[in-house]
Amino acid sequence: MKVVILCGGQGTRLREETEFRPKPLVEIGGRPILLHIMKLFAHHGFTEFVLCLGYRGNMIKEHFLNYEAMNSDFTVALAPRRQIVYHGSHAEEGFAVTLAETGLDSMTGQRVKAIEKYVDGDTFMVTYGDGLSDVNLKSLLEFHRQHGRLATVTTVKPLSRFGVLELDSSGAVAGFHEKPQLEGWVNVGFFVFERSVFDYLDNDTSCVLEREPLERLAQEGQLMAYRHPGFFYAMDTYREYKVLNELWESGKAPWKVWR
Repeated sequence: MKVVILCGGQGTRLREETEFRPKPLVEIGGRPILLHIMKLFAHHGFTEFVLCLGYRGNMIKEHFLNYEAMNSDFTVALAPRRQIVYHGSHAEEGFAVTLAETGLDSMTGQRVKAIEKYVDGDTFMVTYGDGLSDVNLKSLLEFHRQHGRLATVTTVKPLSRFGVLELDSSGAVAGFHEKPQLEGWVNVGFFVFERSVFDYLDNDTSCVLEREPLERLAQEGQLMAYRHPGFFYAMDTYREYKVLNELWESGKAPWKVWR
């Protein structure tokens, strides 16, 4: 099953890190956040990836073209043989990664539509290249297959960015809750789609997956929500980048479910 990862955004709210590299290559614990996401999928048995490239996509291509050399010892036989022999192994052996240019300014729906030709099965997954989670992807897929609709979105209950005060009628603070969990559910990616979802997308660069396509699927009763009770954290800002690195360095990274 193909796993499509959206890697084309410019990451403008994380300019401290994205001025010179795409957000998926911003490092958490010394490795690109993209690799953390891929390793979650691989842990659950999904190792065929399609990366939707845009902003500085050439850097992501170079990263994978040089992956063996950067993660292995090797011997180089110079001219006239021109041969490279890699020694040992690394944890990402067996990954198949398709790197597809989907436009610099394309929106998410157009990016997914652009890689239709690389999806060869009836069911595929889609997620964002900047969100980390410990979601059980096998359970997500089983939920999708059981309900029989065209699309599933993973949802979590968001946390408030601010502390919430309980006030009495005089204005006295009766209680204080630091960043409590809010009501409602939010989209965090980790979609499962049937191939028919491509019919809801178009090649217009303004096609936003999270707007008309998902809204239409919902109106037609074809969109279900998988409620994830565990960890999810998106790296949108420098503060969030620092939080994720602190979690990794403390040995308390919930998304690290692989060995």
